[in-house]
Amino acid sequence: MHDVEYGHDHHHGAEHSPEEAFALLKYMKDHTEHHCDELHELAHSIGGDAEHLIHDACTDFREGVAKLDEALRRLKGE
Repeated sequence: MHDVEYGHDHHHGAEHSPEEAFALLKYMKDHTEHHCDELHELAHSIGGDAEHLIHDACTDFREGVAKLDEALRRLKGE
């Protein structure tokens, strides 16, 4: 179980400056990547069909993280 309080609020519909939006997107990308790493390690403890499904989910997460990386590069003008 993951009982950690992350200390961030969700303000749906809130306006962000470009700098705030970039920082938030980077944080969320890094956070997602970290969870994927944790899931990958957890999968090894589970085994069986569930392990394979978790590894598949990690692949999906990593594809999403790659898209977030590309969005960050575009926001930086690269």
